[in-house]
Amino acid sequence: MSSITQPQPADTAPRDIPNIDIGHAYDQHYVDAEIHYEHLEKLADFFGRNMPVHHHDRFYQIHVILSGTVRVHLDETSYTVQGPMFFLTPPTVPHAFVTEENARGHVITARQQLVWELMGGMVPTGWGSNSFMNHPLCVALEPAGDKTAARVLHLLDLMADENDHSSMEHRVALRALLQLVLIHISRLADQSQPQQKTRKEDVRIFHRFNELIEAHYKEHLTLSQYTKLISVTEARLNEICRRLAGLPSKRLIMDRLMQEARRLLTFSSAPITEISYQLGFKDPAYFARFFRRNAGVTAGQYRDSKK
Repeated sequence: MSSITQPQPADTAPRDIPNIDIGHAYDQHYVDAEIHYEHLEKLADFFGRNMPVHHHDRFYQIHVILSGTVRVHLDETSYTVQGPMFFLTPPTVPHAFVTEENARGHVITARQQLVWELMGGMVPTGWGSNSFMNHPLCVALEPAGDKTAARVLHLLDLMADENDHSSMEHRVALRALLQLVLIHISRLADQSQPQQKTRKEDVRIFHRFNELIEAHYKEHLTLSQYTKLISVTEARLNEICRRLAGLPSKRLIMDRLMQEARRLLTFSSAPITEISYQLGFKDPAYFARFFRRNAGVTAGQYRDSKK
């Protein structure tokens, strides 16, 4: 029987909270993957059963506890939970947990941009300042009496099975399964707590901005050019992006360019100068400064680290 105790305020809020990149810290095979799946038991064996407070910058994470008891700290709230249940942590939300030795379950880590894309059509459930995608969530699963909960657990079993395959359709299948998991989690979130209405126009603007970034990021459009295409002011666009994504509008543009730069440096054998031109930089030296400023290392050092 799953249970969740009444949440209590956490005792402390650490000032320096480490960012853990699963692809770099745990499994190099997933260093640039959109979706990382692992059994809870394996991650617990690697990182330890007592996981200190941390966060995952630019990644959402879903922990599903199938059995056992876990003490979970989400931001400034603490829960004592018994499986089956799940907790969701949006990017940058600090969390910590202690799992019993017999606890087992699933852990899904997904890139923020991918989650936005998969949930893009879900209005008003998927977005908004009080959306389940913007705040940590802890929900009990009662598969015996709740079809939605039963489906979530079944979908996670399918993801675990798919994770052992390496077919050409593997990436597509994982995306489809993750989207279904997110849809069902949104339904469970609606059942567990009231949601405020989302301003549909703000959601429309946010998604239009992301669509335009995807289409034009290599052209290096200015923020002013983007806002003219959307017919909004820079101030309003920035406020919407901060509220829905937790990031300023310029950062979303920059992150997309950096994401593609990292991908090309990892998987392409083209010279760095050629990659800079592919990304729309007219001056390779400017690309070098741009990459080092945002990655903390040179493009060459980043490429070497992936070999």
